[in-house]
Amino acid sequence: MQKPRIPLVLQILIGLAAGILVGALLHRFPESRPWLIDNVLQPAGDIFIRLMKMIVVPIVFACMVVGIAGNGDGKSLGRIGVRTLLYFFTITTTAIIVGLVLGNLLQPGAGTDLASLKAVAVNVAPASATGHGLGQILLNIIPDNVIDAMAKGSLLPVLFFAVMFGLGVSGLGEERKRPLLDALRGVSEGMFRVTSMIMAYSPIGVFGMIAVTVANFGFSSLLPLIKLILVSYISIIVFALVVLGSVARLAGVPFFGLIRHIKDELILAFSSASSAAVMPQLMAKLESFGAPRSLVSFVVPVGYSFNLDGASLFLGIGTLFVAQLYGIDLSIGEQALLVVTMVLTSKGAAGVPGFMFVILSATLASAGLPLEGIAFIAGVYRLMDMPTTALNVLGNALAPLVIARWEQRTLAARAAAAKPFAPPR
Repeated sequence: MQKPRIPLVLQILIGLAAGILVGALLHRFPESRPWLIDNVLQPAGDIFIRLMKMIVVPIVFACMVVGIAGNGDGKSLGRIGVRTLLYFFTITTTAIIVGLVLGNLLQPGAGTDLASLKAVAVNVAPASATGHGLGQILLNIIPDNVIDAMAKGSLLPVLFFAVMFGLGVSGLGEERKRPLLDALRGVSEGMFRVTSMIMAYSPIGVFGMIAVTVANFGFSSLLPLIKLILVSYISIIVFALVVLGSVARLAGVPFFGLIRHIKDELILAFSSASSAAVMPQLMAKLESFGAPRSLVSFVVPVGYSFNLDGASLFLGIGTLFVAQLYGIDLSIGEQALLVVTMVLTSKGAAGVPGFMFVILSATLASAGLPLEGIAFIAGVYRLMDMPTTALNVLGNALAPLVIARWEQRTLAARAAAAKPFAPPR
């Protein structure tokens, strides 16, 4: 008789709980902590992240080329691309505004004693005044060496090349195009099988990552920043239910049905704090939920750089936290200007843990706020990064479904308009 298999989502939760327990024990008895972290726990977590990053580029490239060359045309691709970017900029701008509004209402940094906070060393690249401008973002999308972009896992340049290559392949004759598309479909299907193999390791990776965090910082470092943590969780829940829920309702997408459908991916994203860890299986889940493959393979990867709802939300909250922590009052006009800055700094972010410090430092520098504030957040950011990442994944799961409905309605309206008028008899 075959033993019942433990569902993957339960395995991940067990790994999460075990990691918290082991991390708490190591924090309490620190004599063996350095060796275990350096030789066991940290490598266990890093292995999982590297495995998932290893398969993202081949899947995205293969799916994108097949979707464009096999099904699409230049006009429909351009229309979908414009709609996708318009949707992303609208949603992320809304997330930033919601973060600022809730940050002003709930005051996460007010009353926090600077002396009670524990600073953590954070390696943050200097914020460039021009590095996040619109022109620089557009320039960075075009790779000067696509192999180098693939090696670095830079999704936007890879996507740009995949779109160009897909359009080129679509113009080939059928006898030349068909074998190439069949080969790329084989690559895509093979990589999805590799994904299922890697997912069997995910509970161990989650265990290692959370154990390292708890072992290094413990629970005592949470207390001075408990208000910031609570405000972050409340804001994420409010944004998910009110904003994303309303968008789904307007588009006719069953919001809670979608959450149930991708619950494994949401829990894994929450546990690992890495949205890249769930991209391949998220794309497969969205196809089974009814989104066209060609649209999923375009919208989801682009969303990983342009539609980070959770990161955008926390940008507003984190910036106001630092301002309130140092007693700096930001006027409505200054906050309105910050929205524009945040919209640009939040674009092009990678779906890996810790990148928030880079875009948060750019935002603080542009507002003239002390960068030292990041060092106080760093110790507990992992706890806020977890729901932030889950919201990023949920937002990118909803996006292709909304754009698919938008596209269906456009095509239906055009078909109705093209139908010849038949006078009543």
